[in-house]
Amino acid sequence: MNRLTTLFAGFFLTFFTAWIGLVIIPYVQFGQLEPKLDEDTGDQFPAARTGLAERGKQVYQANGCLYCHSQQIRPYDVEDGHNRGWGARRTVPRDYLYDKPHVLGTMRTGPDLTNVGQRLADAAWHHEHLYAPQSKSAWSTMAPYKYLYRVQKIQGQPSPKALKLQGEYAPPAGYEVVPTPDAEALVAYLLSLNRNYALPEAPLE
Repeated sequence: MNRLTTLFAGFFLTFFTAWIGLVIIPYVQFGQLEPKLDEDTGDQFPAARTGLAERGKQVYQANGCLYCHSQQIRPYDVEDGHNRGWGARRTVPRDYLYDKPHVLGTMRTGPDLTNVGQRLADAAWHHEHLYAPQSKSAWSTMAPYKYLYRVQKIQGQPSPKALKLQGEYAPPAGYEVVPTPDAEALVAYLLSLNRNYALPEAPLE
């Protein structure tokens, strides 16, 4: 009986300690975080993502973009994003208040996307890159996402949304490549990725 009591007490203590470490301490540290309010403009950082950009996050997740791209810049003493032009500061927990679920990523086969919306603010560039990555970076190992686009016959005037592809990436004569709603949402999400704002715990360098 004493051995059973000891075993039960050990099990309970192990579970309780893990619960404290994995639930209570993180909640105390991060559970009360709120967006920072800019008293001059009334803007808050980070801002909640809505509309097309929020839909684009779902497309980003569904296509597994987080398996090749991270969205986290490490502290300044680590050889990381600031030295590569990926961001002006490290990312911190407050940056991810509205990311549910978060998409921090698991590795960096491709560049970090924390601030890609500020770094590459041209929607046309992103569409062409998604359709034919090597048209923008010849050395890229990224797979093309052509299924997010339609190749259609030009009827009258070309679509204002048609991609301006050149050379081997251009469609046959008389045809054009236009984005699907999923492609437009994904690009809207990428353009929304901009964490180059100062926070109390992470000032801009």
